[in-house]
Amino acid sequence: MLRAGRGIMVNQVTENVKELLLKGHGNHKENSPFLNSSEAGKGGDYYDRNLALFEEELDIRPKVSSLLGKLVNYTNLTQGVKEHEEAESTDGSKKKVSKSPSMGTLMGVYLPCMQNIFGVILFLRLTWMVGMAGVLQSFLIVLLCCCCTMLTTISMSAIATNGVVPAGGSYFMISRSLGPEFGGAVGLCFYLGTTFAGAMYILGAIEILLTYIVPQAAIFHPSGAHDASSAMLNNMRVYGTVFLILMAVVVFVGVKYVNKFASLFLACVVISILSIYAGAIKSIFDPPEFPICMLGNRTLSRDHFDVCAKTVVKDNITVASKLWELFCHSTNLTTEHCDEYFLMNNVSEIAGIPGAASGILIDNLWSNYLEKGEILERAHQPSVDVASQKNNLHLYVLSDISTSFMVLVGIFFPSVTGIMAGSNRSGDLKDAQKSIPVGTILAIVTTSLVYFSCVLLFGACIEGVVLRDKYGDAVNKNLVVGTLSWPSPWVIVIGSFFSTCGAGLQSLTGAPRLLQAIAKDNIIPFLWIFGHGKANGEPTWALLLTALIAELGILIASLDMVAPILSMFFLMCYLFVNLACAVQTLLRTPNWRPRFKYYHWALSFLGMSICLALMFISSWYYALVAMLIAGMIYKYIEYQGAEKEWGDGIRGLSLSAARYALLRLEEGPPHTKNWRPQLLVLLKLDEDLHVKYPRLLTFASQLKAGKGLTIIGSVIQGNFLETYGEAQAAEQTIKNMMEIEKVKGFCQVVVANKVREGIAHLIQSCGLGGMKHNTVVLGWPYGWRQSEDPRSWKTFIGTVRCTTAAHLALLVPKNVSFYPSNHERYNEGNIDVWWIVHDGGMLMLLPFLLKQHKVWRKCKMRIFTVAQMDDNSIQMKKDLATFLYQLRIEAEVEVVEMHNSDISAYTYERTLMMEQRSQMLRQMRLTKTEREREAQLVKDRHSIARLESLYSDEEDEGDPVPENIQMTWTKEKCEAEKRNRGSAVGSFRDLISIKPNQSNVRRMHTAVKLNEVIVNRSHDARLVLLNMPGPPKNTDGDENYMEFLEVLTEGLERVLLVRGGGREVITIYS
Repeated sequence: MLRAGRGIMVNQVTENVKELLLKGHGNHKENSPFLNSSEAGKGGDYYDRNLALFEEELDIRPKVSSLLGKLVNYTNLTQGVKEHEEAESTDGSKKKVSKSPSMGTLMGVYLPCMQNIFGVILFLRLTWMVGMAGVLQSFLIVLLCCCCTMLTTISMSAIATNGVVPAGGSYFMISRSLGPEFGGAVGLCFYLGTTFAGAMYILGAIEILLTYIVPQAAIFHPSGAHDASSAMLNNMRVYGTVFLILMAVVVFVGVKYVNKFASLFLACVVISILSIYAGAIKSIFDPPEFPICMLGNRTLSRDHFDVCAKTVVKDNITVASKLWELFCHSTNLTTEHCDEYFLMNNVSEIAGIPGAASGILIDNLWSNYLEKGEILERAHQPSVDVASQKNNLHLYVLSDISTSFMVLVGIFFPSVTGIMAGSNRSGDLKDAQKSIPVGTILAIVTTSLVYFSCVLLFGACIEGVVLRDKYGDAVNKNLVVGTLSWPSPWVIVIGSFFSTCGAGLQSLTGAPRLLQAIAKDNIIPFLWIFGHGKANGEPTWALLLTALIAELGILIASLDMVAPILSMFFLMCYLFVNLACAVQTLLRTPNWRPRFKYYHWALSFLGMSICLALMFISSWYYALVAMLIAGMIYKYIEYQGAEKEWGDGIRGLSLSAARYALLRLEEGPPHTKNWRPQLLVLLKLDEDLHVKYPRLLTFASQLKAGKGLTIIGSVIQGNFLETYGEAQAAEQTIKNMMEIEKVKGFCQVVVANKVREGIAHLIQSCGLGGMKHNTVVLGWPYGWRQSEDPRSWKTFIGTVRCTTAAHLALLVPKNVSFYPSNHERYNEGNIDVWWIVHDGGMLMLLPFLLKQHKVWRKCKMRIFTVAQMDDNSIQMKKDLATFLYQLRIEAEVEVVEMHNSDISAYTYERTLMMEQRSQMLRQMRLTKTEREREAQLVKDRHSIARLESLYSDEEDEGDPVPENIQMTWTKEKCEAEKRNRGSAVGSFRDLISIKPNQSNVRRMHTAVKLNEVIVNRSHDARLVLLNMPGPPKNTDGDENYMEFLEVLTEGLERVLLVRGGGREVITIYS
């Protein structure tokens, strides 16, 4: 029975753990039970006896054996698998057994990386780069780019081996390491880079097709000698668009065909590279015949003529050659119209491929950068330097773009990208944590060696002018690298054509899936449409967008212009991979435990620095544009995107920075210049846990304008263990209201037995270190006069006393329901400040802060102060105006004189009514309390201590009294009850003959007089701020204090009562 019970539990727990683990990084709730009550009741021995201590928590904390059983059977699920599983589970009969990943390091990582790294640049531009930069600077370019990718691979290996990496490559790694903002920005950069790579491969394939395979297929032909390049670009645009459409159709029809031909494309690349090595070895003893025709030291384009000579002999007669006709525009051997440079210099032929044994390497060591339109010249060739006719320039081999070290870096870098191919396939690997580092690093080492050896071989075997000849014009329109290859140039031409077509197909396959992964994460709302596709999960809409973006690259039409664009996006991506590794390493996050140990934060920072340097070296304006795009995406996700909690490093970085800042703040209190109200807003919730006065939040947001600290606090009465769920719900309600009212801050809900105690706890404990509140915003207790229950105003006065004791400022917005919302605008009106006593300058500062908000911006500020009979009101006004000028606060100043008048009958009557009402309520409460306490005492004779609190003002007035109490009346009890009733009647009679307290009369007189003056001057003000008098030291007068405040603010629509915290908050000094 025990074994059966255990089996049920293990299976059930395993299923639930599987469900929790497959939810990924979502905020799952651990409240789903792992077994239902029917299973639990099957046997008393259901739980292990050894785990009896933990049996009540096994539903949320499963046994270790159950968890391990689940993890052993865990497979690396690629993105989208969950959806496919759900689709399959709808039809149980058709459910397939999932095939376990089986690819090793060679097939899963090494070869895919090799295929992605070797590309069109190797075949079309590497020889040209060696010719322009020279062997030494070419080594430097290759070294820089390969160091960048090697360091990035080390960082990537650390991230990839830190737990299971589902498919998604760099996007998944960066987003889970640096957060959704960085992940989305870099993911889109990587997507754009992959898309432009597809465009670059297509352009490379068209260049090979139209230049070397079938030049006759060109649609546009140059009409003159100088528009050959524009005709070529137009041909590239037309054919590129056709190729793009064909490839998009192939990808749409079926990706499986692309994957099947992947090995064929890789074979083409390998055979092409081997043919270069074979040709280089053969050139040592038998260099191939590719003669170059030179006029003086200038290289001639061979496609215009066949014989490299000025004259030819036909039938023993010397006649003008084709070359003579081109330069002299005549078939006769006349020199009238000949080009002067042609006449003065000899025509000669040199070997285009002298071979590795020729010593040409010495000449090719140094750079030879050219401006656009310059003629390719051979340095040591004898020539006479005279002017040449401009209309003959097309006969020479010209430089089509201006070159420099920086330009070549941007063009070459795409030939080292592709290192993410292994991490993209992590879902198919048998052991991803071992295969990704080993396979990727080996692929980079291999490709780097190939690039270094090719640079050396090209410099050692090929003539410099041929290397600088981008399109092979000097060697009969042959692909320059093809002239070195063995057995035939066609090996490389055909091989490179198919490999570039395959690379283009793979880019168009990978990019839409990356976009689909970003869209499915739902971090960028406007991309949601691209998360959908065909029924089998193929990203149709994403493919369409990818094709449109690739078309932009094809419309650029120049391979040399597109390459730096995708260099930027890939460099941006690699930069953030390095940053992710460095941040995680330096923060020492507990979850950062990579299996790959050969990493260091310094290497990651070095890689990041090289990436940044390469971006600005290759093209500073492209770098700025790429960074601007990434920055815009980052800010968009930050403000509009869905919030995700992925345990990313940036959150850890924020925590470290916050801790550092808090420790710095702890060093001392802020200077008066830095003082700003850090608010603790005390909110009241109704029975349904809704915010009772949401305008308090509106007022807080207007006062803060997003600056400083705002804490929204609330108290729920009850027992914490029983009302925890209620507190969570209240916190969520307040957070939603904060979002609606645009309050940026924190929320804290406290559960306490008494509301007053809870508020005291909030005032004492909210905030952390230097980030503590210094101002409390408290709502006015409306309806306190009508209520028999004194708890509301007693809580209010208790809070006022707490804030005073804690030396905190206090703001009490009265009639807060009439305060403006954030959508209203006051185009005119006044904010009136009644400065009666000085308590730190809060009254000056608050209107200034409010006027920063758009609601109050156009209101004018008026400051009133009160002068007594013995004050010089004229001098007071001057002094106050000077003070405000030094404070840099613009306001009108008025001094109101209050004469010593006799106490009016109205004041006397108000005081009398106040005291009578207070006495009457006290008597009513006493009689009610007395009856309840008598009954309680009869029930429990041992509760003598309760007599002490019989007339206390405790909030809860003791424990609740049972409704039905069995009492035994004695003769003494009966007489005592009669006496109590008689005394109560006598007390009510005493109310008529009561005389008001002189102190209360004086206070009431002040309140009435001040109120008259304030209402007279500020009855139409948008807001009135005035000093809030402190509560009396003797608690007996608390109710009278409330009455004074009511009288003081009577007849005013919006009032803000302000009480300083005992320190100066405003200064005249800079």
